[in-house]
Amino acid sequence: MQEYIESAILGLIQGLTEFLPVSSSGHLEIAKYIFGENAIGEESLLMTVVLHFATALSTIVVFRKDVLYLLNGLFRKAGVEQRTFTWYVIISMIPAAIVGVFFDDLIESMFSNNLLLVGSMLMVTAILLYIADVYTPKPQGNNWYKALIIGISQAIAIIPGISRSGATISTALLLGLDRLEAARFSFLMVVPLIFGKMAKDVLSGELFSSGIDKVELTIGFIAAFITGYAACTWMIAIVKNSKLRYFSIYCLIVGLIAIGYVFLS
Repeated sequence: MQEYIESAILGLIQGLTEFLPVSSSGHLEIAKYIFGENAIGEESLLMTVVLHFATALSTIVVFRKDVLYLLNGLFRKAGVEQRTFTWYVIISMIPAAIVGVFFDDLIESMFSNNLLLVGSMLMVTAILLYIADVYTPKPQGNNWYKALIIGISQAIAIIPGISRSGATISTALLLGLDRLEAARFSFLMVVPLIFGKMAKDVLSGELFSSGIDKVELTIGFIAAFITGYAACTWMIAIVKNSKLRYFSIYCLIVGLIAIGYVFLS
């Protein structure tokens, strides 16, 4: 029963924090620290993949029209605006794809109960969110080099504690993208990367090397999907209404608590 409760909690954390600008990876690392690294067993990789699949699926459901728009721009004869947007998304994926392929071992080393790193990076996220909230230039639209810079932000956000949505949305706003366009672009650009990472893990042969309770996976998946759908929808409204500073305060507090816990424990 305890394993099922922990799976539900991990699903809730993943679903909420994947889209809210508070770092899903950072919060999952904090959860592992609290539960213990063995709380989700040796099958943590499989659970992580399932949780990410759930949030990716919730993104597709929320942005189903935009996903079809992207696919049409990629595989069918489309208008200039549609093809351009599709290429911007592809360009934005390049930095994270390079980091994922060539620095996989370095990335994995960061996910080892390094609470000090998580706390420090949450404070970086807090600063970035606050700056983006108080300083937003006049909207100027997207282009290929802005898409690349946003993609670099996404690559940096692989570090646990750096919020992917917070980094990409803040960067987009500071580069002059409209608030709704920034949120839309941020959520769409991550979906292909999630599925790519899932495919890589499946092909590695390590994903199913050990048995895991399918009920645990199902509970985690459902929790992540439902909360992910709600958080994705909520985040669009938050960005539109300019409330990023509240999440900045939250990240600052959690970051300070994490760092304080390391030095006081």
